[in-house]
Amino acid sequence: MDFSQVLAEKTHTILDKWILAVRKDRRIESADDLSYTAVKDHIPDVLKAMVTVLSKTQDNDIESIVTASFQHGAIRAEQGFDPAEIAREYHLLRTVIFDALQVDLLGGTPVEIIRSIRLIDAIIDEAIARCFKSYVEERLRELQQLQASLTLHNEELTRLISANQEYLSQLAHELKHPLTSIIGYSDLFLRQQGRKADIKEKYTNLEHIERVLRNGRQLLHLINDVLELSRYEAGQIKIQLVPTDVRELIDNVCQMLEPLAVGKNLQIVVDCDRAPGKLITDSFQLQQIITNLISNAIRYTESGTIITICQVLDNQRWAIAVSDTGVGIALENQAQIFEPYFRVSSSDRPYLPDSTGLGLAIVSRLVKLLQGQINLVSEVGVGSTFTVIFPLEVKF
Repeated sequence: MDFSQVLAEKTHTILDKWILAVRKDRRIESADDLSYTAVKDHIPDVLKAMVTVLSKTQDNDIESIVTASFQHGAIRAEQGFDPAEIAREYHLLRTVIFDALQVDLLGGTPVEIIRSIRLIDAIIDEAIARCFKSYVEERLRELQQLQASLTLHNEELTRLISANQEYLSQLAHELKHPLTSIIGYSDLFLRQQGRKADIKEKYTNLEHIERVLRNGRQLLHLINDVLELSRYEAGQIKIQLVPTDVRELIDNVCQMLEPLAVGKNLQIVVDCDRAPGKLITDSFQLQQIITNLISNAIRYTESGTIITICQVLDNQRWAIAVSDTGVGIALENQAQIFEPYFRVSSSDRPYLPDSTGLGLAIVSRLVKLLQGQINLVSEVGVGSTFTVIFPLEVKF
């Protein structure tokens, strides 16, 4: 029997069942928000090449497998998959293929069955190997870009620190841990590349790369916050007044932050029915303020709802309020919450690992820059509400 024809006829069925299995598998969470086409990716090309390889009358088509798998690995890296999720994808593909061909395989001779099973296994193993190779290359490319960006930011940071020494000791403390992790794992990864690694070590290397990237992103976020604060303190932020649609701006910010809320099963509610129409303000700085407030609410809320209300107060003022059902802030800490590097912690609730203590400090300064004022109402264990009041017309 020529099982390539059987596989060709069942390709669409195999593909549909595989996508369904990927969506149902809780160990592949990165596929939850992807469309059918995005999940499918280049797997049809792998199946098409498999049909060619199984055929007794056609030449092997390993090259198309290599091409498809390379593209699949790079795309999965861009989509945020981790190595374990990709490996799980191919495990499900192998299972679905054998389930679909089981009855037909049993109709062949032992030699035909063994040949087909070996070929299918070999093709999938080759696809996995090529996929992981391109995945690693994509991650290394991102690492190089991150390194270049960190280098540029480091030069700017050095210049600013020389002019602003009061933050030096605090900044050094905040940079110490992520920098140590980046240096350590980078060194370990580079040393392991100098010798031949087995499959287990390859997976370990991927984990090292992921840790380097995660800590690098955290460091870059911290540096960006420090630079933003330093630019304000140095008077280098220039206001650009433009017509701004507040409703559209808030919707864009909420759409951008929605994946963070979905990841924690939080609901984002927006009420802009009484929001002002287009007004003249600095839309970029206003977006920075709203983004920081909503992302902060998501970060410190484990369950419940994030509510954003925008409304006109009178003929001269408008306000935006962001409320959460999070941990809340004790009264004795509320006066310090807008100071740089101040973070609330307790014996049962330590600092969040991605908190820099700069977000609200930046917000308070940008609010002042836009001639507004910010108020806080909070209760521990109940939640917090940050209300920012702006003039309808910013004047300079």
